[in-house]
Amino acid sequence: MTKTILIGILAISLGAIVFVHAKETTAPAVEHADSVSQMLETIRVKHNLPALAAAVVVDGKIVVTNAVGFRKNGGPEKVTVDDQFHLGSVTKSMTATVAAMLVEQGEISWTTTIGDAFPELKSVIHPDYLGVTLEQLLSQRSGAPGNAPADLWSDAWAATGTAAEQRLAFIKGILARQPEAKPGTKFIYSNQGYTIAGVMLEKAAGKTWEDLLRSRLFEPLGMTTAGFGAPASLDKVDQPWGHTKAPSSEIEAVPPGPRADNPLAISPAGAVHCSVGDLAKYAAFHMAGERGESKLLKAESFKKLHTVAAGNDDYALGWMVLKRSWANGRALMHNGSNTMFYVVVWMAPDKNCAVVVASNIGVDEGFAGCDEAALKLIQQYFGK
Repeated sequence: MTKTILIGILAISLGAIVFVHAKETTAPAVEHADSVSQMLETIRVKHNLPALAAAVVVDGKIVVTNAVGFRKNGGPEKVTVDDQFHLGSVTKSMTATVAAMLVEQGEISWTTTIGDAFPELKSVIHPDYLGVTLEQLLSQRSGAPGNAPADLWSDAWAATGTAAEQRLAFIKGILARQPEAKPGTKFIYSNQGYTIAGVMLEKAAGKTWEDLLRSRLFEPLGMTTAGFGAPASLDKVDQPWGHTKAPSSEIEAVPPGPRADNPLAISPAGAVHCSVGDLAKYAAFHMAGERGESKLLKAESFKKLHTVAAGNDDYALGWMVLKRSWANGRALMHNGSNTMFYVVVWMAPDKNCAVVVASNIGVDEGFAGCDEAALKLIQQYFGK
């Protein structure tokens, strides 16, 4: 089951989705002509990662897209800069961004409640959930459980039907039970809360969550590699495979298929994949939006997304807001893992700079390797 632990890694990171521990790899080192690729390769080998990829945004422009290593541990297929990595919980910021778009267009509001969104379900929703707002769900203050109940999680794995149907069935089960905490009183990092929010957006817009992300984000931003679920095709190594730890402590490649990602039921919390270059486009979009330079969303909406919610220490709407000297004070960050990939995004809005790093393994070494690469790239490109 997916769960989240907030941790600190090196000097720059906070907040990681932790599931398993690290393992050995036999992927050989490769010599690279350019310094960034060689730096990534050194870190990849040091931390025993199948692959490592990164992108850097400076002054709003992508100046680095590099990828080293292999799509599948032990295989010959090398990663490319266009290869897709699973974003895990970085997806949450995308769900929140689309929510802001629907709010601007009057299709829903930040104060729309679960009871407002699902009047037909009022008789089966626990009374404590009826007044929970969209904003509370996106700021992780809804009271929704941090871990899905075991029976509902089991049902989610076994579910059939469309993704939207599976999500609706899942949230019905969540909402029928008492919240983990009284809504509005406590920060609880919850994939379940984001799934409820995603279904609210589907109901308001009359479109699936996937269609909303495609039409509102991926297509306008030119994120041509973006999609959902594990990136590789069945029985092919046409994209990176995720990796996890076998009982023998060896790296184990996870073949594409039902177990290569979390159940469809929690997609709005973490199911997007894309290249590091396309993720860098998305980061640049968020920083430009703060400057009022986006046609997709107003500056006030970006400010809402990037401002710590009342009662929280550092969580806004899909982003963490942290203090870092290299960012001139305020940095925006999120990371994510589906237990088989790991991605981290750091943005320095005041400098209009960002760094994205990804690996196709979701273990401690993946976290440490990505953070080490992010720190080196920040030191090299952001300046003091």
